[in-house]
Amino acid sequence: MAKLRGTLGGMAMLLASAGVAVAAQPRAPDNLLPGTAGPQPAPSPRATPRPAPAPAIASQPVVQPLPGEAGAQPATVQPLGPQPAPMPVMTWDLADAQALLAFIESAVEAEGLTPADYQPDALRAAIAAGPGAALDLQASRSFDWLVEDLRDGRTPLNARVQWFAVDTDVDATPTASVLAKALASHDIAGTLLALDPDNGEFAALKAALAALPAEVPPVPKGITPLPGTLTPATLKRQREALRVNIERWRWLPRDLGVIYLIANVPEFQVRLVSNHAIIRTYRTVVGKPGRTATPQLAERVQAVVFNPTWTVPQSIVQGEGLGAKLLANPDKGYKVTTSADGTVNVVQLPGPKNSLGMMKIDMPNPHAIYLHDTPSRGLFNAKVRAFSHGCIRTEKAVELGMIMAMLGAGLTPQEAEAKTLAKKYARVTMTKTFPVYITYFTYGRDTSGQLTAFGDIYGRDKPVVTSLNAPRELHTTARVGEQEVIVADDPL
Repeated sequence: MAKLRGTLGGMAMLLASAGVAVAAQPRAPDNLLPGTAGPQPAPSPRATPRPAPAPAIASQPVVQPLPGEAGAQPATVQPLGPQPAPMPVMTWDLADAQALLAFIESAVEAEGLTPADYQPDALRAAIAAGPGAALDLQASRSFDWLVEDLRDGRTPLNARVQWFAVDTDVDATPTASVLAKALASHDIAGTLLALDPDNGEFAALKAALAALPAEVPPVPKGITPLPGTLTPATLKRQREALRVNIERWRWLPRDLGVIYLIANVPEFQVRLVSNHAIIRTYRTVVGKPGRTATPQLAERVQAVVFNPTWTVPQSIVQGEGLGAKLLANPDKGYKVTTSADGTVNVVQLPGPKNSLGMMKIDMPNPHAIYLHDTPSRGLFNAKVRAFSHGCIRTEKAVELGMIMAMLGAGLTPQEAEAKTLAKKYARVTMTKTFPVYITYFTYGRDTSGQLTAFGDIYGRDKPVVTSLNAPRELHTTARVGEQEVIVADDPL
């Protein structure tokens, strides 16, 4: 614990150098959520990051469905379920339309997208025909589709396997506002590029994609290329890997927040980030492939629990006979009760053998997923660490929990230490919550800052590659796909 005390003291100085104040005495911490500034009231329990206010629209665009497109309905019909995203249409001059065409032809591929998706031939023909309704409709259509894909991602929601992180950028920067801003400023390219995710990880992937050659000569028959040689096949795989992961960053909010936790499942790492700087990294154990795979979420840390209890799920109490065993041979590490209907309930009490270890980060969500400590710390030495039932076991979790309590509840290092040493259940509610993102990136910068590939442990890249190579689908008003929410019955 003396070592931990020194670490916390060092962390206080490190956080201060990163622009985060840690109180010597308890106080309400600075707000930590994306898109907000100054003191804020405690948020609601919903786990979606708050959007920033939408910019004002200079002139009100007309919003209309595209002629002949699926989903267009008479004004009197109120269809059920998600609908095609509304398409704003505004007046375009030739110079702005030509700038949009130039962006599609010269910049779209650098964004990991396909120029043909944005109908450059139809836009070129409309420009040639001159100003008028046809140009307004086609230029608005091409621009609006670009906004949707750059801001929200191109991949249809149901191809984002078990991705439940809700992206609020459509609220912060509605398409109509972006279109109005572009036409008012006459900066078509700059307005579109401003939609890119605001973090160094995305920038590194985009730079790597730009550095790839357009093509390489084929390998002559009978010749085995040297290791590391770029061949047409390896070039294709590298380009796909970069495009897939550039795409995934667009599924998250552009502004991730002042301070946040971000876990990358295939990397088996979680990072604590402050003001775009990585403050701390921790190895993790994640869910086994299959129904216990860890889903992708964007939640809010509501509390840190020191010395947690664990309510044992009935799949273990009844299914594995633990309840009957404890009734016959009581164990002081467990509290066993029997309800009126005869159901045996088992709670594992705080202690070094508790299955949740000595710390749990409470981030309520329908999947019952959270970050926690573990008494089985030897698993952190494995190279591939997919052993859990969905939750994320975190190395040095007590240290992380103390830092969270200092940042989110204004505890001093001494108070955070005391919560752990007490060896009693203690739930520290966050005065200001902050985001935690559980992501799935198979290519990106590792903890040393080097771009590297991570194993696609759940096989989730292929549906994204398939969708990127298929014709573009129209966006809808839906926020998440229609996928099964798998509750972690045994959250370990």
